[in-house]
Amino acid sequence: MPQKDDQLTKIRHSLSHLMSMAVQELYPKVGLGVGPTIEDGFYQDYDLPETLAPAILPKLEKRMRQMIGKNIKFEQHDMDFAEALKLYKHDPYKTELIKDLKAAGEKKVSFYRSDWFDNLCAGPHVNSTKEIDPDAFKLTQIAGAYWRGDEKNKMLTRIYGVAFANKPALDEYLVKLEEAKKRDHKILGPKLDLFTFSDLVGAGLPLFTPKGTLIRDLLDSLVWKLRQARGYERVDIPHITKKDLYERSGHWSKFSNELFRINTREGHVFAMKPMNCPHHIQIYARKQWSFRELPQRYASTTKVYRDEQTGELSGLARVRSITQDDAHVFCRLNQAEEELNKIWDIVHEFYAACKLPLKLRLSLHDPEHQEKYLGDKAHWKEAEKILFKIANAHKTEFWEAPGEAAFYGPKLDFMATDSLSREWQVATIQLDVNMPRQFDLTCVAENGKPEPIVMIHAAIMGAIERFLAVIIEHFGGAFPLWLAPVQVSVIPVSDKFTVYAEKLAEELRSNDLRVEVDERNESVGKKIREAEMQKAPYMLVVGEKEQALGNLTVRKRGEKDQTGEKLEAFTKRLEKEIKEKR
Repeated sequence: MPQKDDQLTKIRHSLSHLMSMAVQELYPKVGLGVGPTIEDGFYQDYDLPETLAPAILPKLEKRMRQMIGKNIKFEQHDMDFAEALKLYKHDPYKTELIKDLKAAGEKKVSFYRSDWFDNLCAGPHVNSTKEIDPDAFKLTQIAGAYWRGDEKNKMLTRIYGVAFANKPALDEYLVKLEEAKKRDHKILGPKLDLFTFSDLVGAGLPLFTPKGTLIRDLLDSLVWKLRQARGYERVDIPHITKKDLYERSGHWSKFSNELFRINTREGHVFAMKPMNCPHHIQIYARKQWSFRELPQRYASTTKVYRDEQTGELSGLARVRSITQDDAHVFCRLNQAEEELNKIWDIVHEFYAACKLPLKLRLSLHDPEHQEKYLGDKAHWKEAEKILFKIANAHKTEFWEAPGEAAFYGPKLDFMATDSLSREWQVATIQLDVNMPRQFDLTCVAENGKPEPIVMIHAAIMGAIERFLAVIIEHFGGAFPLWLAPVQVSVIPVSDKFTVYAEKLAEELRSNDLRVEVDERNESVGKKIREAEMQKAPYMLVVGEKEQALGNLTVRKRGEKDQTGEKLEAFTKRLEKEIKEKR
């Protein structure tokens, strides 16, 4: 993300402390978990003797506003560890955090005092509450959260709040929040019959209906069309592997806790694959390649599996079975720039079709913690230099994010801005000079000697499930014509016109349009309303006049007016709209 507003961060952090003061007035022996700022606001975790009801939130807000009016100062001071532990002898959560700071080599413990409240905290905070607009924050929800995100730990009570510099900014955000609730993919997806979950299958394992699968396939087909035009070839790989493969790649030690493991009857240990690159590497490694045969470009849309914690799962946005539109390019270093530019073009063509504008984040390694990454500094410097060149050559605005690189290479991460101005990380391109060396991947150079190659990882949608969550909410379920599972809903006004409606539907289907006929014995008004609820882009109302004259009465999604049109003209217009992905 670009640099945050420092003053807004201070305001949000300070409000978190004021909220804790209000809670502690009601529950003097409350245990205090963590309370950071987050995008748009803040939260704080509490160990409370009872369950909180949402009705408490306005009461806490009122008390916080009273505190703001008192012009309370925030003052930083340090304590030694013995003094800090004594202060929190009743609080196991703060005690654990203090001991962790000591183990990390810290010399002192930072605290912030606000009136009577003294809290373990590194800051930053406002100087005093006079810097906070009392009408520019709101407490929004109560949730459960495991201490330190570990489901083996106690479930704490988490209170969320949002905060802005002034009331108009808060009001604008709250309007968007209400719109986001209406667009929530967890609600819209099942309503539109796109996906479902089953307790018998398991949490985080979505099941896609025919309509949902159709959308997935349309999106994946577009990615493949763009890749095929640039020389990619499809490959196929198994869903499991011996652990030896991931030990060699480095994934086993880094992600072992996130792997689903399988023990065979013969005592072998396998894993459900959490990523595809080591498999694609083995396809490249099947033979010795000449420099003349490079680049080799492999693509496969396939599932990977990660043992996410139950509390972290969220609709399609966070799942355990993840479909990746994954591709890997094996090439010489002097070919990398051209290949990266090809992927850049694929990304921008795809997201233009999805009406999602992009921003760019350059995800770099943290040079102060080189031990977290494969390879040496020289390899990282070389790879990052190429990515900087790509970003600058396209004259695109980007920001640097040290520490956000993959453990094997830096990345171009594309951030999509949806219709509610929310940012989502979507496509990613990674330049990897390290993993090919882990597997001794080479080509035979012009001099007849082995030459180390590089590898480019690229996912256009990334996780298809998560991307579906994004576009369901971006479009509010009202997909553009090319992507809508039902493009035309034919609505006969009575049973007398059902046969004609079916004939009309067949003519439209012969032109590759996706059509449904509503044959139910319901009123025309109800059928139209339900077609609108199902977000069909076009509705054709069929009655006596339409049957006699052969004309169409066309109603467009979201519009009340109906227009007359000839079948041939209507079909050509839709074909053009689909082709142009308007």
